[in-house]
Amino acid sequence: MADASICPIDAQFSGEISTLLSPPPLPQVQEYFEALVAERQCSEIKVIPDSEHGKGVYSQFDFQENDLVLKDRMLVGAQHSSNKIDCLVCSFCFQFIGSVELQIGRKLYLEELGVSPFNECGPSDQMECSSSSEKINLSQGIIQSLMNGSLQLPYSEKFPLPSVVPCPGGCKEAYYCSKSCAEADWDSFHSLLCIGRGSIALNTDALMKFVKHANETNDIFIVAAKVISFTVLRYRKLKQQGKHDTSKSSSSCIFPLLLEAWKPVSMGFKKRWWDCIALPEDVDSCDESDFRMQIKDLAFESLQLLKEAIYDSECAPLFSLDIYGHIIGMFELNNLDLVVASPVEDYFLYIDDLPPSQKKEAEKITKSFLDALGDDYSISCQGTAFFPLQSCMNHSCIPNAKAFKREEDRDGQAIIVALRPILKGEEITISYIDEDLTYEERQELLADYGFTCKCPKCIEERP
Repeated sequence: MADASICPIDAQFSGEISTLLSPPPLPQVQEYFEALVAERQCSEIKVIPDSEHGKGVYSQFDFQENDLVLKDRMLVGAQHSSNKIDCLVCSFCFQFIGSVELQIGRKLYLEELGVSPFNECGPSDQMECSSSSEKINLSQGIIQSLMNGSLQLPYSEKFPLPSVVPCPGGCKEAYYCSKSCAEADWDSFHSLLCIGRGSIALNTDALMKFVKHANETNDIFIVAAKVISFTVLRYRKLKQQGKHDTSKSSSSCIFPLLLEAWKPVSMGFKKRWWDCIALPEDVDSCDESDFRMQIKDLAFESLQLLKEAIYDSECAPLFSLDIYGHIIGMFELNNLDLVVASPVEDYFLYIDDLPPSQKKEAEKITKSFLDALGDDYSISCQGTAFFPLQSCMNHSCIPNAKAFKREEDRDGQAIIVALRPILKGEEITISYIDEDLTYEERQELLADYGFTCKCPKCIEERP
């Protein structure tokens, strides 16, 4: 295993790394979030930074119970590797694409090929491996007819999906719902992380090794790579726009530009991954030090592969282990699960709710497909994402809001709804944990976030 204690970039750029990881000044935080709220037309909320709690989100409007409080577009996110067999979604906005028939046919086709999710998930991946009940096998001809559109299932037209748009770089890993999503992903992330012929990565073979390592260990490395790609591409764009006088730069790295490119990421609360990750139940406390060192070594292995694939000397500090660890830690502490409901589940529920005569007729065709899918027919798109506004919401064990996808929410945006009436000027809070746990259990879980909860419920229940 690689020695994570030896990372020359960390030593060479220690000053720049320290500056990148320093919390931005409060006026800069205020200015950034005011601009973001205006850009996203979220005038009902306001982000207020303070030196004690970091940031908080406050209502600028009187909300009623179940009102939509916030619809937050992610800064960066990724579908879990193990979920890609079950769900074909847009790699940028994460809505389902193709057709109900393609979703079903593709899943059955991949299962027939023997493709299966990676068995080993990392410590921060909370997905469980499930075994399906006995399934009925369908012929390859029927599966192919579903995938190529020659077989249309009854009533599937009631569940239309956007057409599949291929990756601009020609890889077979990323697909999109529209040309605009494809271009946005290419410009923001994917051009550096594409393994197709059009990729601008230094070494696509190394990139494939990085992806394989992430899939076999912990796919949180994929989202960390997207953050680095996002920052490198922003830096290059700012440089191209002439945002800084390069003649005055004594270093190959124009550090003020790198700081500006990093700004959206700098707003997220961070700790090193190996310091903040919760100790698994099967790891004894006396082995905690060894466990955390193993996590650090794992991150170093991943970083070395990524560096070989996309390293940019002008953005060298981004490829330090300290930065990489803090990026992953940001997802550990701030992530909201990325979940998008499956139209396949909606389709079969629709068939089940048809009047008896229509249901009987439809099931002559659909039953064999439902039996072939087994219990896995309803799997949703699942992943990890960082949402800049949602991440500013503080915790309470008696929250007044929650993350909740409504029937109409069909992409990867975070949806926050009111649990009760929220008055103008009141702080909007969510729960980071199961608030029905005991006081001791809640405090133990919240310690991983680095604070002791002092909400009214905790004050009342404190021994």
